[in-house]
Amino acid sequence: MRKLLLCLTGLALTACEQAASPTESAPEAPTRPAFSLATDEAYDFDKVPSYLENHQAVYDYIDANLDDHLGAIQRWLRQRSISAQNDGIQEMAAMVRQDLEDMGFAEAEIVPTDGHPGVWGYYDAGADKTLVVYLMYDVQPVNPEDWESPPFEARVIDHALGKVIMARGATNQKGPQRAFLNALESIIAVDGTLPINVMITAEGEEELGSPHYPQIVDAYEERLKTADAALFPFNSQRPDGTVSVILGVKGILYFELVANGGDWGGPAVAEIHGSYKAIVDSPVWRLVQGLSTLVSEDGNTILVPGYYDDIRPPNVEESQLINAGIEQWSDQKMQDMLGVSQWVDGKTGKDAAIEYLFTTTMNIDGIWGGYTGEGVKTILPHRAAAKVDSRLPPDIDPDEALAKIRRHLDNNGFGDLEIVKLSGYPASQTSVADPAVQAALSVFKKYADDIAVQPRIAGSAPFYQFTDRLGLPLVPSGMGFGTGAHAPNEIMLIEPGEATAAVGLADVEKAYVDFVYALAE
Repeated sequence: MRKLLLCLTGLALTACEQAASPTESAPEAPTRPAFSLATDEAYDFDKVPSYLENHQAVYDYIDANLDDHLGAIQRWLRQRSISAQNDGIQEMAAMVRQDLEDMGFAEAEIVPTDGHPGVWGYYDAGADKTLVVYLMYDVQPVNPEDWESPPFEARVIDHALGKVIMARGATNQKGPQRAFLNALESIIAVDGTLPINVMITAEGEEELGSPHYPQIVDAYEERLKTADAALFPFNSQRPDGTVSVILGVKGILYFELVANGGDWGGPAVAEIHGSYKAIVDSPVWRLVQGLSTLVSEDGNTILVPGYYDDIRPPNVEESQLINAGIEQWSDQKMQDMLGVSQWVDGKTGKDAAIEYLFTTTMNIDGIWGGYTGEGVKTILPHRAAAKVDSRLPPDIDPDEALAKIRRHLDNNGFGDLEIVKLSGYPASQTSVADPAVQAALSVFKKYADDIAVQPRIAGSAPFYQFTDRLGLPLVPSGMGFGTGAHAPNEIMLIEPGEATAAVGLADVEKAYVDFVYALAE
């Protein structure tokens, strides 16, 4: 009261100013970093020669057996393997193991973990070089009523792009992975063996953030370190035929933020009648308020102190790749595909691409608490939770990021909010100059006129296990087109229509054949 009177009378101007500005000494709120490219030069893909070898006998075998190869893909797709619901996981793991054994892998084993099982395979060709192939056999949940064709029937249907196979996992990732195995089977059938040794590490938890994949690597780490490169079979083409090669992924931190009633207020045992809100605190509001401290009012700038500190700007190689591929970046096409009208802050073109690839994020994946069904139920919930993911560019440690979030909440009076870490791993990236990448690019040039190489995508996968832990270059690429990952009506192109430049299943497998031979050279 005395400070107020002094202010009103003008007798203590300094005291008034201090009372009106209690946060003047507080640190400035974080701002999103702004990046510029390290060079204006573009990577010269003309320096990469096209793969010239012809393996006609193997190509002919693929053409003659394409129906059987399609059937093998359908068999994988028809086997449910929803990791989040533990639906068909054991059966799918057994199918992968059996297929490797039937192909002639000397070792084909189920690998127990503390979660869903992995699968290990080893094909000993007595060769000089060895390829590790990373497979994920799990898929995302489905809402069957949202699909044009039942998600686990794997029907081949007519589409605007041509003939496609529609199923959960068609492009992410069972379709391209089984196509790769089809290619290996074709080489073995024609030549009697492979030109390289092949190690398979398959997991059933990629869609859960790969929490136990390190245990699979643990079991074979020393042998895996002897390999020359790693491959993640992937549909990399666009409908216009352009091959989009990715050299890396962002890391991820995935956690739940939970508000429970307790000593701070709110019902601690069970929900209560909504009328008690007059005198009882709400965990739901508590959660919302805690979440709101993490980001700016528009949700686009992370306000956690130090969260942007370790982000580095694009280096020379990354800048060259962005400059070379920026013509392939289309704001309008991407926005139309995603159903959005603009990017954050109205950024476009190169500025948007750099933001997409180099900034970290704080995204609410879902939030719940109390009654959300039809009709009316007036309650005051005792618990509320949100799932949050943060995508992390290179050089950011997920555990350090989580510690910063914890410290921020504590410092802002939200020490009662519980953080449950669900998954987290760092980013991964391979240089475009690596021989395995150059081999892949040479093969792609044989099948496509345009190649766009990205230093990374903004999505995440546990590729750090290969690049950082095992010291292997990783090539997550392949021919062919697919779309609808994690969404209804997921498809993989089988036979392109007249207006579609992307290749069909036969050429997808032939390109994998070429890659295997190119790596052996």
